[in-house]
Amino acid sequence: MTGAINLPASAGKPLAGWRVLVPRGGPWGDGVAAALRARGASPVIAPLINFAPSDDQPALEAALAKLAAGGFDWLTVTSATTVDVLSTYNAVIPETTKVAAVGETTAAALIAAGYQADIVPSEDNSARGMLEEWEAATDGAPGLKVLALRSAIAKQVLSIGLERMGHHVEAVVAYRTIGVPVSAKVADDVRSGRVNAVLVTSGSVAEQVQEQLGPIPESILVAAIGPQTKKDAAQIGLRVDVVARERTAESLIDAVVDAATAKA
Repeated sequence: MTGAINLPASAGKPLAGWRVLVPRGGPWGDGVAAALRARGASPVIAPLINFAPSDDQPALEAALAKLAAGGFDWLTVTSATTVDVLSTYNAVIPETTKVAAVGETTAAALIAAGYQADIVPSEDNSARGMLEEWEAATDGAPGLKVLALRSAIAKQVLSIGLERMGHHVEAVVAYRTIGVPVSAKVADDVRSGRVNAVLVTSGSVAEQVQEQLGPIPESILVAAIGPQTKKDAAQIGLRVDVVARERTAESLIDAVVDAATAKA
């Protein structure tokens, strides 16, 4: 994601007076913060998760070297954190290798980091959505060589699905997700209701919100980026009040705006 999200000039300031917790930093967090300010909100950037190196660094480094050498037809990227890893390693994606981004947030992160996104599911921004559109997007090309980068805890839905289609998939763990402690001030502000909304962008973020900040006061709006995130949150006891219509940062902010407008 670049430094701003496009908003109509007439958007106004529907979130004036609202303090919104943004649970990720980096280019994504900066872009969301800028979009919130454009709507009148005061963003509170408090990264709750970060990535730690893979337990098998040699395997990742070998895969990235093979990628740079043109050894793969496709690279699949399932999260913005994977993009952070690519940037950290200064990974080279040759022009001969196309990139599949599972969601629009991931695609935006790729573009912000200087990479491209050749496929983004048009309907379902998930691994299943990618599988449903894969053959049409690749013109049914058989036996493709695919590098699938993933987190240590991710389910291998995409990798297994592509293998069943007859493609040659090399699934490599790119990172481990770890929690990042928030400052005492942020925790106090949430527990005392001095934050109006909390954005939840993944199951990992939901877990950290609940562990570090829960139970969230009823006065605080909890907004999830998609149905799967809401489901993950429910499994750990985190209440979700609104869900973005699309799995994008823009739609997530729109959901908060809609809720704020309804309260006004």
